[in-house]
Amino acid sequence: MRVDGELWDLAREVPAGSEPEAVLIDSADGLAILRHSAAHVLAQAVQSINPEAKLGIGPPVTDGFYYDFGVAEPFTPDDLKAFTKEMERIQRAGQRFRRRVVTEDEARTLFASEPFKLELIGLKGAVGESEDGESVEVGGAELTVYENVDPKSGDVIWKDLCRGPHVPSTRVLANGWALTRIAAAYWRGSEKNPQLQRIYGTAWPTKDDLRAYQERLEEAAKRDHRRLGAELDLFSFPDEIGSGLAVFHPKGGIIRQEMEQHALRRHREAGYNYVYTPHITKADLFWQSNHLVTYKEGMFPPIRMDEERDEFGEITKLGQDYYLKPMNCPMHILIYKERARSYRELPLRLQENGTVYRNELSGALHGLTRVRGFTQDDAHLFVTPEQLETEVAKVLEFVISMLRDFGLTEFELELSMKDDEKGKWIGSEEFWQSSTDALRHVALASGLKLTEVAGEAAFYGPKIDLKTRDAIGRVWQLSTVQVDPNLPERFELEFTDSDGAKKRPIMIHRALFGSIERFFAILLEHYAGAFPLWLSPVQVVGIPVADEYADYLGGVIDRLRGEGVRAELDASDDRMQKKIRTHTKAKVPVQLIAGEEDRAAGAVSFRFRDGSQRNGVPVAEAAALIRAAIADRRQVLTADDLG
Repeated sequence: MRVDGELWDLAREVPAGSEPEAVLIDSADGLAILRHSAAHVLAQAVQSINPEAKLGIGPPVTDGFYYDFGVAEPFTPDDLKAFTKEMERIQRAGQRFRRRVVTEDEARTLFASEPFKLELIGLKGAVGESEDGESVEVGGAELTVYENVDPKSGDVIWKDLCRGPHVPSTRVLANGWALTRIAAAYWRGSEKNPQLQRIYGTAWPTKDDLRAYQERLEEAAKRDHRRLGAELDLFSFPDEIGSGLAVFHPKGGIIRQEMEQHALRRHREAGYNYVYTPHITKADLFWQSNHLVTYKEGMFPPIRMDEERDEFGEITKLGQDYYLKPMNCPMHILIYKERARSYRELPLRLQENGTVYRNELSGALHGLTRVRGFTQDDAHLFVTPEQLETEVAKVLEFVISMLRDFGLTEFELELSMKDDEKGKWIGSEEFWQSSTDALRHVALASGLKLTEVAGEAAFYGPKIDLKTRDAIGRVWQLSTVQVDPNLPERFELEFTDSDGAKKRPIMIHRALFGSIERFFAILLEHYAGAFPLWLSPVQVVGIPVADEYADYLGGVIDRLRGEGVRAELDASDDRMQKKIRTHTKAKVPVQLIAGEEDRAAGAVSFRFRDGSQRNGVPVAEAAALIRAAIADRRQVLTADDLG
């Protein structure tokens, strides 16, 4: 239940004057509570089988949960089977979750043999809601322990340091859970700390919900961009180059170039100015921007350059550190600052496809969605305070229309704001109020679902994140619109206003795709590799019924190429049916087939990815239909589209 805005266990006594609200198990909060309870059952099962296992943390995560353990030997698949059986026994026993408030001294006594729990007890008060998983242990105003109690004897079977709440009984888990995989994870996310064993699981209200989720996972596995990238020859990660650094092959390069060229046209139409900046810069720039204070761990180590020595080896000029850039914004700021600016030039919209570098942990890398070198379609807009709301509205409208061009249609917004915690935020209350109101007005005017989240803003300003849903229902965060008065202040940016006074502009950070590599991966999985005609690396393949029709069909293919269509002729020795299977597997959207009747009539026959066909289409008409489908960025092309 929810009492006065807080989640409580059902067994707690409701204070007089408070009105409890029901929390349904299939709500976001209900699912989180269910999954956190399943994590406790997992931890109890592991310690039942391996009493020497040390407890880390066990938070709910998207679609499931995990629990970290300190163990002498890594877990094995056979261990997962044993843990599953023990969890089933605990679940059937119907053990009750009982909450107990404890002092720090009591907690230290109860968990004297649990070093990771003792560390968290020592951090009490320093662990915030944003810490990954740690707030499930010691977040909130008081320390609490949750005991798993035998329903018949009342004996405490197992306990864990935990903020809660939990479901009333392990029986609530029913049969809607499963353990999924084993991984390694550093304690509290730092490679300086011990490496623990992490067990992942999933939990749902019913067995049917679990099956539906597992079917979605199977579909997601079929769409995995890493597998499709290899099968369709789009990109790879050569060991010789290094982890998290991708190369795009010719076909993948075509798709990426089409994405970038379309974005280039749209940005120019919307009044953006393309700029280019180096991949590396002196350390001083990132000291001034504060990245070397707040983001140093995410940056690659420095490169020492510019040192000079005389013939005796004595240093005559000191060297200095250079860094690969993790972000483009400081360099865009320097472009703005290159000369005096007038209010007449604002808003100034600078756009770059700028490659940046992040020193990601190897365990965090994941195909194209988490890499060490990636290209941001990065824009920074410099506006007057009066222009902020209007410009944010234009940005959001532009972002949504651009994503629709790529076939994404379901969107929702998240507004990240400051909370009442003192010391976390800079800037005046007036600025926070006005900028948050501006973003809220824009978000509400869009008509999209809006979620407001207090405490998740950057320390200097609020932001809007746009999320989209793909073809199998997964939610991806893509575009961000971030209000920033901080960097203009740090770099002392100015513009001359209409009254002649010098004033500070506000800076808007805007990533549309986020990173081009990640967006490429999202589209690849969204389409399961079957890109729409305008994005497909090979748009048309010609398949003659027999060798004698290759010259005729080759002429048709040459005509299409001359009109800008990516077309190829398959003149191999394979039989026609094998060619059709090969190019269907390669997800080519249009196959043009020609035999005697087609040649005699000056026509071709269409075959589409869905297996539909249209025969005897005159060549000129066929070429016009293909060009029109490309120009219209038609998402799906079938025989019905030919009229």
